[in-house]
Amino acid sequence: MTDRTDEYTGANDRADAAAIQEHYDVIVIGSGLAGMTSANLLARSGHKVLLLERHYKLGGLATWFHRNGQTHIFDVSLHGFPVGMIKSCRRYWNAEVANKIVQLGCIKFDNPQFTLSTTFDRADFTRLLIEKFHLPPETVSQFFDTARNMTHYGDEKMTTRELFDRFFPNRPDVVRLIMEPITYANGSTLEDPALTYGIVFSNFMSKGCYTFQGGTDLFVKMLREEMLKNGVTILTNAPVEKILVENGRAAGVKIAETGLDIPVPELGGRRANVCALAGKTIHAKAVVSNANLLGTIFQLTGQEHFCADFIDSAKAVRLNNSSTQVYMALAEGETLDEEVCGDLLFTSVAPEFKTDLLLSKNITSRTFSFYYPKTRPQIAEARYYAVASANARYEDWADLPAEEYQAAKKDLIETTLDTFEKYQPGIRRKLAFVEAATPRTFRAYTDHWAGASFGTKYEGLAVSRALPNALPGLFHTGSVGIIMSGWLGAVNYGVIVANDVDAFLL
Repeated sequence: MTDRTDEYTGANDRADAAAIQEHYDVIVIGSGLAGMTSANLLARSGHKVLLLERHYKLGGLATWFHRNGQTHIFDVSLHGFPVGMIKSCRRYWNAEVANKIVQLGCIKFDNPQFTLSTTFDRADFTRLLIEKFHLPPETVSQFFDTARNMTHYGDEKMTTRELFDRFFPNRPDVVRLIMEPITYANGSTLEDPALTYGIVFSNFMSKGCYTFQGGTDLFVKMLREEMLKNGVTILTNAPVEKILVENGRAAGVKIAETGLDIPVPELGGRRANVCALAGKTIHAKAVVSNANLLGTIFQLTGQEHFCADFIDSAKAVRLNNSSTQVYMALAEGETLDEEVCGDLLFTSVAPEFKTDLLLSKNITSRTFSFYYPKTRPQIAEARYYAVASANARYEDWADLPAEEYQAAKKDLIETTLDTFEKYQPGIRRKLAFVEAATPRTFRAYTDHWAGASFGTKYEGLAVSRALPNALPGLFHTGSVGIIMSGWLGAVNYGVIVANDVDAFLL
């Protein structure tokens, strides 16, 4: 059993406050996967790196939380990623992390158009498209080849809808099969550039869907240990108020006077401790922001430090959608039927795939992620967990009065359980704990504008990449334009930016 101390409260990282110096080579703002990867690689290259996190623990959206002491543990975003995550973790983290990445063997779909199970790779999707959906083999092969050959240097004008119309005209059932999981993975719509779909889809189709065996808490703990080994200085409860700009270049940060002002249920309702360095200014040769791209430009830095053309391009960047999640813990001794549930279950009552329906507050489509004892073998009790996710619009939740907001959360839970009952009859009596998160939850904990679960739309990538030219010494990494997908995309973009920073410093 993996040691589960109160490390997740950030106590060990707060203790490092006394050792914080006044100048670093690099300050990384935010400990999402991209931020941690950049910090790790830059420290490994010999640079003096400070990693600042506003939350009381690391991970960004790739995080977890406990309830009822440490009785229940829930993953916020550990659901599935492409096989490329193994190679990236081995190369940019360590073999121990890579070796705990395992394949999810059964992905299920259940909706009015079809019900099926798949291993979620090219061979099985090819079989399904030919045998179940009766498509010509040459059409299927040409579609896969076209998607696989897409790159970020390709045609940005062709939409995903146009790609599907080319290969699968008048086949909404096929569109649902090949699009719905990718929308869940990165927020893509039919109107987004086809290459943002094709790159992600091809990555999953390579060898299927994978997860980290042991849960996000173990994953982040292993990353933290690797960063400390490589010399990264880590400080939690340290929200950055401002990126310093001196002589036309990024020069450091100012830490806010107050910390994360939300009650922390896993700390018994107490608020996390305020950072010992509140209000302190720390200088650096370079700053890497793993915060929301628009927040980095307009909030942390200030548009007065950029030229008009750059600000115009930044204002044109659209935020991606947010999400809701319902976290469910089964009571000790209760189980889930793996044959019925699979590892991931895409379920919907909508007649066909439509982006507006996927984002509607009246949820018709949910993705259930199931956590069996084999997925979390380090938990002493053989407990079973499920997380139901749905895409959402921030504006549907943002301004609800307190009473209406709580009623909406309760309705979210109850309608989710109604859906779950179809697959696991009597699930309500089997549950020991249930809780819901909304776009407001994600905004509160991450400070992502509009609670964006997937950063920005595709145009954000060009703005993110242009940031160091617009303001020397300032870099951005994170979820922008979907470089590959989710966890894998975040890690790989962290690598790209670390290389840029290393070249800048040298």
